[in-house]
Parts: sequence; structure tokens; C-alpha cells
Amino acid sequence: MQPRNMSMSGVVDLAAVKAAADAKAKAEQARAASARQGGGAGAASAGAVPPSALVIDVDEAAFDSTVISLSDQVPVVLDFWAEWCEPCKQLGPLLERLTVEANGRLVLAKIDVDANQTLMQQFGIQGIPAVFAVVAGQVLPLFQGAAPEQEIRATLAQLVQVAEERFGLLGLQVDPAAEGAPATTAASAGPAAGPYDALLEAAVVALDAGDLAGAVQAYKNVLVDDPGNTEAKLGLAQAALLSRVQQMNPQEVRAAAAENPKDPQAQIAAADLDLVGGHVEDAFARLVDTVRVTFGEDRDAVRVRLLELFEVIGADDPRVSAARTALARVLF
Repeated sequence: MQPRNMSMSGVVDLAAVKAAADAKAKAEQARAASARQGGGAGAASAGAVPPSALVIDVDEAAFDSTVISLSDQVPVVLDFWAEWCEPCKQLGPLLERLTVEANGRLVLAKIDVDANQTLMQQFGIQGIPAVFAVVAGQVLPLFQGAAPEQEIRATLAQLVQVAEERFGLLGLQVDPAAEGAPATTAASAGPAAGPYDALLEAAVVALDAGDLAGAVQAYKNVLVDDPGNTEAKLGLAQAALLSRVQQMNPQEVRAAAAENPKDPQAQIAAADLDLVGGHVEDAFARLVDTVRVTFGEDRDAVRVRLLELFEVIGADDPRVSAARTALARVLF
């Protein structure tokens, strides 16, 4: 089978990359800081993953909990294959080698189509090997069939670039001595980049005083130097949400959402109100439904807001897990 066009143009809006140059610089700084904290090239890094953890076998039951969850940290490449497929036997080892060479900036998920027919149908696969990527819950078709190593290498490099610059994904920290360690993000592994207690306390004080702008800025100041600071990420998401709804007229917002069910901004505003009002499932369902009926930049804006609301509630909340599953089904 001849490979499709390897270009990702049209799949991902690369114009957004230019507007996110600062994100790339910060990502590089965070990665460098994490490497320094690991104690040098020969030292074991706490919380790192072994190279073997970068290539995983995935089935339908574990797809959402593994692939979708990991895609918020690192681009996940999906290799649909079968034991009887000769081109698959050529492509698979190549993808595995390139994934390990990427040193934590990619994860390869191998899916046996014979054992996972539902996934094959959901992705609309007509032939194998077929390769997709999942980035921050968004599915991207990469190519189908065998292809020269140079083209595959270039496609994966572009995928890493887009994931880092547009979505801020720093990947996983890799340590050959960390066999059996759980996966962690490069940004969150190891000790904090600096003492942020004073800034975090200032943010809480600002929240208590109703100074939402001050709280937002305080949390941002922490994240500039420590992008993986969990407390600051959660606090920023909450403060930003409260700041957005502070000036809203609830009646007007809900009326606009009811009158314009396909208007992304109207639905985003209503979802913010839903969440602040404690209607978490309603907020998530509203945005998932809006993703279903929107396209292009509008869809991306809704998806990004939904991911922000996930941050407010917390990744461990079962309502977030259910909404991630619903979002993944809509996207592919």
C-alpha cells in the first residue's frame, strides 16, 4: 500500500506555532531545569520512566485511561497493526526505535486490530499499517502504509514541535535506570524549581480579598519558572474561571446559549456559569456537544476551554474521566 501524503498541513494549524514562540522557549527552559535537577547525565532522576515505558500495547478497555490520559503530557503515536501484516513488521520496529530516540517526547501505543475491531472502526481504518497521533485529546491522522525512514522521522519531529509549541506538552523524563517507575511529566518530576510558598500565599490572600486579577498574576508568576507546579495550575484555573464569570449577566448568558446552540463563545460562557454553579456534568456535556457541531478554530477553542475546566475539577475526578471519554469519541 502506498503511503499517504506525510505532511501534517491541514491537520494542525501551524500558523498558531508562530504565535506560541514563547511557549517553546519556556518548554525548553523547563526541560533544561528538569535535567539539572536530575543530577547530571549519569544520575538517576526521581520519578523518571525507563525507555521501555515509551512503547506500550493498548487495547480498547485501556484506551481512554492510557492514551487519552497520556496525551495531556506527551504526544501518543498510535500504530495499528496485525501479526499477518508484512508491512507492519517493517514499520513497527522503526516506529519503536524512533520513539526511543525521541527520549520522552513521544510515546508509541501499539494496537492489534484483530483484537480491537471497535477501535479500528472508530478510527475509520481501511488498511494497515495505519498511524495516528493523539495530542491533548485531539486525534491527528499521520499516514497509512509503509514509508521511508526519513519521511517518518520528519513527520514525528513535526508532531513533537506542534505538541510543544501549540499545546505546551513537555513529554516524559526518561532514565534508563528507572525500570518499573511510573510515568511523570518532565515538568513535574523532581523537586520544585524554587521556593514559591510566598507567591502561592499571596495568590490565596488575593483570592480571599476578591482581587482575582492579582491572584491570576501571582499564579502565573509561579508557573513561569515552574510550569509543573500543581497547586499553581489548579489555582490559576480556578481564579481565571471566577474572573471570567464575575462580570457576566447569568440571564443574558443563558439566553444567548439557548438561542445559539452552535455558537462556541455562547456555549463556552454558559459552561463557565454551569461549573461555578456546581453543575459540573452539565458544563462538560455542553462543551462536548459543542465540539461535536463545530469545526476548525471554533472547535479548538471549545476543546481548550473544556481542558481548562478539567483542570479546575481535577484529573482524578470521575466526572473528568467520563468527559474525557466522551470528548475522545467525538474527536475520532
